[in-house]
Amino acid sequence: MMTFAAVLQLLVALSFVSIPLVRHRYGREAGVAAVRELERQGVPARILKENNISFDASGHETIVPATVALIMTALTVLNLMGNHWGQVLSWVFQPLVLVGNVLILYSQLTAATSVRKAFERKGDPMLRRVDVPALLKAAESGFPSWVMPGLQNVRHTVVMGGSILVLVALISA
Repeated sequence: MMTFAAVLQLLVALSFVSIPLVRHRYGREAGVAAVRELERQGVPARILKENNISFDASGHETIVPATVALIMTALTVLNLMGNHWGQVLSWVFQPLVLVGNVLILYSQLTAATSVRKAFERKGDPMLRRVDVPALLKAAESGFPSWVMPGLQNVRHTVVMGGSILVLVALISA
């Protein structure tokens, strides 16, 4: 059963690696599309940088998924070796990965609302003028069509479904 769990954990790791890889490859194009949209709206593009909005693989967009992938890979190795710590640590980290991915999904589904509220809190009239859904849609257009929603949905399915199945395997072990 732990071999099954290990394979699933490796798939979860690969799913998390896909995030910075795709953002590294296509994030610049997404940023350019977002800038074009802001220009169309008559809003200075500097607001992206000033509000830490980027579409590339910088900062937490690489560190967090890479860390999760490394942890899942380590658990894969421990579980394939039959090491007791693999099971123990899987009980700790697999639920965290599941909950974390649910939060990622929630943030993706509420991105427009969250960005709009963040802009409103700043009190800047220029930010209030931004059509946030149009901005995010423009940025999304910078990614290939297979990324959103295709790869995004596959990633969520693998991470959430795989995590649940790992927990079932741990119960059965």
